[in-house]
Amino acid sequence: MNRTGDIYMNRIALAVKSALGLAFLVPSSMALAATAAPDDTALQEVVVTGIRQSVQVSLDAKRAAVDLVDVISAEDIGKLPDKNIADSLARVPGLTTSSAGANEGGFDENDRVSMRGTNPSLTQTLINGHYIASGDWFVLNEAGTVGRSVSYTLLPSEIASQVNIEKSSSASLVEGGVAGSIDIITRKPLDFAQPFTIQASAGAVYASLPSKTDGQFSALGAWKNDANTFGVLLQLFSETRHLRRDGSEILGYETIAPGSAIATSNPNLANVQYPALVGATEFTQKREHNGGFFDVEFKPFDNLTFDLSAFSSRLLAPNLNDNYLFFGSSVLAKGAGQAPLPGYTIAGNTLTSATFAPVAGTTYGVYDQISRPSSEATAHFVNLDTTWNTTDSLSFLGQIGYSWGDGKTPEQDVSETSPGAGAGASYQLNGLGAAPSFSFGNTNNSTPTPNGVPVPFGFIFGDQFVDVKDSEEWAKIDGIYKFQTDYFKDLKFGVRYAKHDRTSNGVVGQGPSAAAATAPYPSTFSNYPSNYDTFGGNHPSNVWFWTPAQLEAYNSPANVVRDPAVRLDFNSMYEVYEKDTAGYVQADFKGSNWAGNVGLRVVRTQEDIVNYTAVDPSTPNSTFSLFGQFIGVPISHSYTNVLPSFNLKIDVAPDLVARFDAAQTMTRADYSQLAGATSLSGPVTATGTGGNPDLKPIVSNNFDAGLEWYFTKQSLLSATLFYMDLKNYVGFGSSTRNIFTFGPPPLPPGGQLVSYLLSTPVNAKGRVEGAEIAYQQAFTENFGFIGNYTYADGKQTSLVTNGDDRLVGASKNTYNVQGYFENKMFSARVAYTYRSAFFSGLDRNTAFSQEAIGSLSASLVYNINEMFSVQLDGRNLNNPILKYSALNDDQPRAFYRNGAQYFLTARFKM
Repeated sequence: MNRTGDIYMNRIALAVKSALGLAFLVPSSMALAATAAPDDTALQEVVVTGIRQSVQVSLDAKRAAVDLVDVISAEDIGKLPDKNIADSLARVPGLTTSSAGANEGGFDENDRVSMRGTNPSLTQTLINGHYIASGDWFVLNEAGTVGRSVSYTLLPSEIASQVNIEKSSSASLVEGGVAGSIDIITRKPLDFAQPFTIQASAGAVYASLPSKTDGQFSALGAWKNDANTFGVLLQLFSETRHLRRDGSEILGYETIAPGSAIATSNPNLANVQYPALVGATEFTQKREHNGGFFDVEFKPFDNLTFDLSAFSSRLLAPNLNDNYLFFGSSVLAKGAGQAPLPGYTIAGNTLTSATFAPVAGTTYGVYDQISRPSSEATAHFVNLDTTWNTTDSLSFLGQIGYSWGDGKTPEQDVSETSPGAGAGASYQLNGLGAAPSFSFGNTNNSTPTPNGVPVPFGFIFGDQFVDVKDSEEWAKIDGIYKFQTDYFKDLKFGVRYAKHDRTSNGVVGQGPSAAAATAPYPSTFSNYPSNYDTFGGNHPSNVWFWTPAQLEAYNSPANVVRDPAVRLDFNSMYEVYEKDTAGYVQADFKGSNWAGNVGLRVVRTQEDIVNYTAVDPSTPNSTFSLFGQFIGVPISHSYTNVLPSFNLKIDVAPDLVARFDAAQTMTRADYSQLAGATSLSGPVTATGTGGNPDLKPIVSNNFDAGLEWYFTKQSLLSATLFYMDLKNYVGFGSSTRNIFTFGPPPLPPGGQLVSYLLSTPVNAKGRVEGAEIAYQQAFTENFGFIGNYTYADGKQTSLVTNGDDRLVGASKNTYNVQGYFENKMFSARVAYTYRSAFFSGLDRNTAFSQEAIGSLSASLVYNINEMFSVQLDGRNLNNPILKYSALNDDQPRAFYRNGAQYFLTARFKM
């Protein structure tokens, strides 16, 4: 039991429910004033009250901006049902979302956002112009694939009044988004129209697959004085829901070695690949998301404003992952194991079906049960903005803040057993049309004691005490000097300093004690649900399993070893420290029918990395571990990037706008790419694998050209061409690193510098070119349509490995269509979002690509009166199947289904 999490949740839930004693909720989008703009190119204060008004607000802001931007207004975020901000962003042209943080497979809500055919780490997310730290709840994303993207699961839509999607760059924009930036603008107490505002909601969510109903609560209170010089805002949210994901997984592919026993007896199997593991998996989770946002504004003088804001979000995410697997790695053993019986099939250089005769003592199956009872992720920040208008011409904005987040998996309770031992096995891959089939002879898969004999013990594994800490502190001063000339509008300038840390230390990889192999199993068991989805395959479905409580008891101190003195898992440890300094100058121009800016931003990055490396036991100052002797190797680099930018908007006609943009952008490599642990073969062969601390920041030369036709009210037809020339793009390859090495002869007693050829991430080149087309129109006072299509052709253009030039995250085709109806009492929306297949990276040294996916959502709102409304939302209504593949369609990687979710919410405002 997570007692600390329960206390935290109870306090938040109590506060929210107390606020609900005042009211029941209203859409977070209603009766809100948009953020006041500092100049006449941005949105002025408006009250958003409906779908059509929000569409017009968004179009007005887009049209007025000099840079290439899209805007989502508060009403948009309150619909469809947008339980986090990523759900709204999924419907913006040029943006794509994924429901997984990395390669763990997708879940039932959007978690990462990317832009224009790139991976999520190349899209920057800000809140009110500053960084937001966050953690990941899934253990493999905490210490394995660790990117720079933000988990939107931690960002509820209630906190936002507006979201600005910056597709072009300017010198005044914080660096960090190669493809673009997303800036979430929160509510401010002085922006509300009334002195006192209350909004609240009470609702429930029903998840179809787990058949569970849970509560969802939110409350907002805002007050300001009559002079509009002091105001306070407080928001609280408490959201609980259950998740179940049925799945079929193929965990990597291996190759039958030429000259091996199997290749010798079956020559046509030489160099053929086979599935390493084929499993029937069931994932269940309870998510409890609690937190709040606080803002206080104070204007002691007309020309001076202080704005202090704070945000806290905590997601408790305990989960149970069961996977009942055919153990291809053990059976075939890269050609050294058991050969399949005649009749096997080969397609796409893959052994797609095989049968293996029973051999006593052979391990044909492996069953992993993994409970993570205390997994969680958090995101927090505190920020102070100070605006000082020193004269009518000169203004300053000062910002100082701190953000921190954690991704924690304190405990993994594990059982690994060996079903089907000696029983023989068979499997068949069915491409992407259906899940694989497999069986272990006549083994009874529904009980841990088939024929009265307990399933053989296998192992106990799993990292413990994982606590990945992410933090950033920042300070900046921006200035603007306005000129009284016909064309030279103003000069902007500023400096910024940030210190960013990302660390993972003290991870312990548990193992079984001497007593574990003979320890008694739990006395009772459960089975997969009767409606477990096999996706058209014929594999075990009534699989037995133990509960999290049983696994926790089974992983007692008598059965496991979690001693950091001997079991530190350096493979899950890393340290990255960055100090970033930037300065910029930007000139803004404006004529009678045009506006533009030109600027230069200079960025200095100081990077200090600790790379944990496997070494010989004789290495001085190294640390012993059963995972291998290791040492932390410090490596430092510094980089300077000069980033020019240019944006031009021309009003070709009263309703026609042309845009031209060019800029150089940058972001830094992912944390795991920089600091992933290094394993070495030894000084003789001098090879190895690991991260690459020598990676340079990714730089892109971006170009945009577009036309926007605002042909009538609430309507737009637009087309934009874009091109990204990527330098230092991070691909997969090999690099040479000189490492001082100790060991037995031929190395000298004092060690020597050895040049190793390592399989690592490498800096390469790439490009993305494409187009965005958007069309939206209000056909009548009640009906409207919104649609867009994006084409993005992304390729790696240098250091291509095995002919695979795909960029990570690049979907060639994405589109969104929405229809809406609205009158005074009732509104409805239906939306469908689609993205084509994309390469997601490497998983278990095998390519991992997600196939095309589409999702249907809908929203119905009934306004009882100006204060009360009821809303029904549906998400994933088409019950989509997430499919993944490796090198081709003959190599499936996974099939997942999460089911649909339905939200019923009562809302109140005052």
